[in-house]
Amino acid sequence: MAVELARQKVGVVGAGMMGREIGFVFALAGHEVVLTDADPAALDAAMDHSRDLLASGRFGADADLANLTPVADLSAFGDRSLVIEAVFEDAEIKGGVLRELDDICPAECVIASNTSSIPIATLAESLSPARRSRFLGMHFSSPVSRMEFLELISGRETADEVMDFADAIGRDVGKAPTRSADVAGFASNRLLFALLTEAIRLVEEGVATPEDIDATCRLALGHPVGPFRLMDRISNTLVRDVQRILTDAYGARYETGSALEDLIERGHTGRRAGRGWHRY
Repeated sequence: MAVELARQKVGVVGAGMMGREIGFVFALAGHEVVLTDADPAALDAAMDHSRDLLASGRFGADADLANLTPVADLSAFGDRSLVIEAVFEDAEIKGGVLRELDDICPAECVIASNTSSIPIATLAESLSPARRSRFLGMHFSSPVSRMEFLELISGRETADEVMDFADAIGRDVGKAPTRSADVAGFASNRLLFALLTEAIRLVEEGVATPEDIDATCRLALGHPVGPFRLMDRISNTLVRDVQRILTDAYGARYETGSALEDLIERGHTGRRAGRGWHRY
C-alpha cells in the first residue's frame, strides 16, 4: 500500500478520555473523522470537550470542528480508510468491537487499537485471517491533544506497509512515533508501571507521602507531573486494570499491596471523582 497523506476517512470507536482527543487531533489535521460511542452521553460530552479545547486558543484562530462528526453507531464506518478502537482496556470488550469492525469496514481499511497493554497478537485473534495484515497497535498518550507520543506495535502478521502508513499519518497529526515489539504493556507501560509500582510501594512502606513522591519526581527527575497526580489523571481504575495485565504477564515485579484497591473501593478513583491519591 502506498503511503497517502491526502485527506483520509478516519473512524474512532470510543469517545472517552482517549478516543475523544484522538478524533480531535485527526480532525484538526484535516482528516474526515466520525466518532462513536455506545453511550450517547459520552458522545455529547466528547463534542463539548472538543469545543472547550478549541476555545482554549491553543490551536489557532482558524481551527474548527468541521471535520469531526459524531455518529450513533458503527454503520457509518463502512467507507473508512483508518479506524482506531479506543474502548475500555479489556480484551473481551475490544474483541467484540473488532469483530464488528471486521464485518463493516472495507477490506483495504487499516484497523488499529489504542490498547496500552494488551498484546496485538491477542486482539488480532478477534479478526478474520484476511484482516490481520492490516491491524496494528497505535498507542497514544493522554492528553492526546498535548502529547507527541505515539507508540506503534506490529502484530505477528501486520504488513510493513501498514506500519509505514501508521507512522506517516501519525506524523501528519503532529505525533513523533516510536515502535515497540508486541509484548504485554509494550515498551511504554512496562517503563511507566515500573515507576508507578515502586511509587505505590514507597507509600505502603511509609517511606514517603504521595505529595513528597510527586515533588521528588518533578524536582529531582524532571518529570512534568508526579506518579500519583498522573494516576489520578488517567484514573486509578485504569491503573489497576493495566497493573493486573502486567502482573499476569510478568509476575511479582508489578505487584503491590492493597493501597490501590482500597482507594478504588472508597470511590477515590481520581481527579474526575474529586478524590484519588490527592483531593481535587
